[in-house]
Amino acid sequence: MNAVAQPQTTLAAQPRQQFDLSPQTFEQALQFCDYLANSDLVPKDFKGKPDNCFIAIQWGSELGLKPMQAIQNLAIINGRPSLWGDAVIALVRSSPLCEYVTESDDGHTAVCRVKRRGEPEEFRTFSIDDAKKAGLDTKAGPWTQYPKRMRQMRARAFALRDVFPDVLRGMPIAEEVMDIPTGDATQVSSQNRPAITGTAEKALPLYSDADFSANLTKWWDIIASGRKSAEELIATLQTKARFTAEQLKEIRNPPKDEDEGEPQSDVAAAAGGPTQTALER
Repeated sequence: MNAVAQPQTTLAAQPRQQFDLSPQTFEQALQFCDYLANSDLVPKDFKGKPDNCFIAIQWGSELGLKPMQAIQNLAIINGRPSLWGDAVIALVRSSPLCEYVTESDDGHTAVCRVKRRGEPEEFRTFSIDDAKKAGLDTKAGPWTQYPKRMRQMRARAFALRDVFPDVLRGMPIAEEVMDIPTGDATQVSSQNRPAITGTAEKALPLYSDADFSANLTKWWDIIASGRKSAEELIATLQTKARFTAEQLKEIRNPPKDEDEGEPQSDVAAAAGGPTQTALER
C-alpha cells in the first residue's frame, strides 16, 4: 500500500523553461535583426530591412516590449513609427500607474475612461459628429466598414496619450496616424505636435520648380537602384524644404523604361545636388 501511494506534490507540473532569444549585446542584436529581416513572419515594413528591425527593437525596449512584440506591434505609417491600439492599451494596463481603463459606445459616441493612480478619473470621447467634422465618416476603409471600432480607437488614443504620456514615451497610435492626410509629410508632424514643430515646419522654404526639375531624374535614379525607397528619399528631402502634392507624386512615380543617367550619391541628391543652396535660404 505504501508503495502505491505517492505524495501529491510529485504530480505537480514543473515550471517550463521559457526559450528566449532576446539579444543581450549589440552584435547579437545585429545578427538577430538579420534573421528577422530574412523571415517571412515579419510585417512588410521589416521584410528585408534589418535596419528597420533594429530600430523597432530599440523602440520596443524603451516601451517595455520584447523584440518580437515590438516587430509585430510597431507600424510604420507615412515613414513614422507608431503603435497599434491593442498594444497601447496593453502597455498602459500593465503599468503600475494605471488603476483601470474602461471603454463604451452607445452607438453614437465612444467613451474611454481612465484612472491614473493618485489622480482623478479622466475620460475622452469621440462621436459620429466628430468623425463627420474630420471627414472620416465617408472615408473608404475601416471608417465605413467598422465605424464603432474606429470611434473606440480614437477615444482610446486621446485618453491614453493624454493621461499616460510617460508610459507610451510619446509614441503615436497607428489608427490615429492612419487618418492624417498623406499628401505632404509635414502635415503629419504639424497636426500631431503643432506646439513643437508647427513654427519650424512653416519656416521651411517651398522647393522651387527649377531646382525640382534639375534634381528629379537624380532622385529617380536613387529609387530605381534600390538604395532608397521613394518614402525614405522624401523623408530626407523634407528636412530641407516643403514640397507640393504634385511634386511628391512625381518623385513617387519614376518612369519605368527610361534611362535617366548616372545615379548620384545618396547624400548629394538628398541634399539637392548642385542646387542645394535653394534649400538653405
